[in-house]
Amino acid sequence: MTTGAPTPTSPAPPRRSRLRTFLPLGIAAWLVLEIWLLTVVADATSGLVVFLLLIAGLVLGSVVIKRAGRRAFQALNEALQRGGTPERGGGNGLMMLGGLLIMLPGLVSDALGLVLLIPPVQKALSAYTERAFDKRLRQATPGSFGDAFQQARIHRPDGKVVQGEVIRDEPGDAPQGPRPPLTG
Repeated sequence: MTTGAPTPTSPAPPRRSRLRTFLPLGIAAWLVLEIWLLTVVADATSGLVVFLLLIAGLVLGSVVIKRAGRRAFQALNEALQRGGTPERGGGNGLMMLGGLLIMLPGLVSDALGLVLLIPPVQKALSAYTERAFDKRLRQATPGSFGDAFQQARIHRPDGKVVQGEVIRDEPGDAPQGPRPPLTG
């Protein structure tokens, strides 16, 4: 039996972004390239040399990550002791990424990780990503995730504090006398 109401049509499914389409293909191509390069090096030298290269990458990458983490923690400690906020990352995030790339097995990832450890490259890449990120935030539509993140980044100079009291009503609790305010 029909009611005369039109049958609702489902909207067309959203298109996949290019990143979601080509990222798996890029990762697969990268893995094939890494394996091929390792086999070429193993054929030219020996399997032991490849094994030693992989172990050296693991050790060097972990040292770089540990050092970058220690530097980031020290910068945070100093900023908190001054009573301010830490300055920009100072390249610690890119150093950690470089260390992670060095730790991954493969020669291409090792080369990319070593390039990320060069300070001028870190500075240029950091400036580029910051500009791109700020541009993306300015283009955020109201109600989107980017808009929420932009609102969370807004600094309130007045530092308003709303005094309040938390009262938990649980069944079976007898009302007690007035509670003191929760101030510290």
